[in-house]
Amino acid sequence: MPKPERTAAILVAAGRGLRAGSGGPKQYRSIGGQTVIFRAMEPFCRHPQIFAVQPVLNPDDTNMFNDAVSSLRHAPPATGGATRQDSVRAGLEALASQKPDIVLIHDAARPFVTAALISRAIEAAARTGAAVPAIAVTDTIKLIGETGNVEATPERARLRIAQTPQAFRFDVILDAHRRAARERRSDFTDDAALAEWAGLTVATFEGDPANMKLTTPEDFVREEARLGAALGDVRTGSGYDVHAFGDGDHVMICGVRVPHTRGFLAHSDGDVGLHALVDAILGALADGDIGSHFPPSDPKWKGAASDLFLKYAVDRVTARGGRIAHLDVTLICERPKIGPHRDAMRARIAEITGLALSRVAVKATTSERLGFTGREEGIAATATATIRLPWGDKGCGDKGWSD
Repeated sequence: MPKPERTAAILVAAGRGLRAGSGGPKQYRSIGGQTVIFRAMEPFCRHPQIFAVQPVLNPDDTNMFNDAVSSLRHAPPATGGATRQDSVRAGLEALASQKPDIVLIHDAARPFVTAALISRAIEAAARTGAAVPAIAVTDTIKLIGETGNVEATPERARLRIAQTPQAFRFDVILDAHRRAARERRSDFTDDAALAEWAGLTVATFEGDPANMKLTTPEDFVREEARLGAALGDVRTGSGYDVHAFGDGDHVMICGVRVPHTRGFLAHSDGDVGLHALVDAILGALADGDIGSHFPPSDPKWKGAASDLFLKYAVDRVTARGGRIAHLDVTLICERPKIGPHRDAMRARIAEITGLALSRVAVKATTSERLGFTGREEGIAATATATIRLPWGDKGCGDKGWSD
């Protein structure tokens, strides 16, 4: 039985992306609620056939990179060079000690790569030694001379658009890059062109039209619209929670420690704002309630920080291919006064959920001294969550929520 191929991937992310306009390097901008680099890197990190993912960065971007991909498993980043070719060679050299059989080289500016495309790349490299994903050209192409006049019309049937990940036997492409460096050749626009120059035969395999490269501001606008259209199932959920006061010197509200003459009587930290938000998100998902996911009878949740519950609810949305569009919480109490802490509460919710601050609202009201809140016996909270899911999402089915 043949030995399984050891496959590694290089994510080339050292470029400046100047053609994409203002806003910093394009790979760290957000599209569809996630950074470009996270979208480009995650499929490789999750792919069962890839044992190592090697990022290549500009050192100035280290903090942005760490913030964007903190949840992903990857090798320590290599330092990129002045050209893409230099950066790829740096990634290859960083992987050399691990001796992969196959390497996939992918541009961080292509955030829509799929697991299926990665699998095709691995299979093609194992079969041919050098292969690139390619898609057919649908427009007629003209070859233009220096004067701007048409010199030729190439036969469209033979033309292809090359994409990444480009796939190679590791030792072969490393040797080709080293030879190019020795001969001071740094003008290759992709690794396939370098491989051709080194005398390799480069095969093609089926690419993916959705695996486009983000280059200009218009690309971002178009793809943002496409992703938004795909998340056309807009849902709103509501949540409510209440906790009585007990002994203590502070209360946790919307993730913020607020000094007070009383504490909460609760199994967890009693954060009514976050609990209401969790129920609102789960309600929008039709995915049970906070008590079914975190039973108060379970001792492991005793004193638990409620940000864990909110992060869990957000992950439930992400797992179904959706995203949260807006969160709104209203706190009902006489004291403590919420106004001085409102901005901190909004910021904390935004931090936990990964939302922009403009998508988080925190409001407060009293009950005009009526009822248990008016008597200052406790605090209540209501919340709404607006989420977007892909059309055709089957959710949890008739059996309700499940882990």
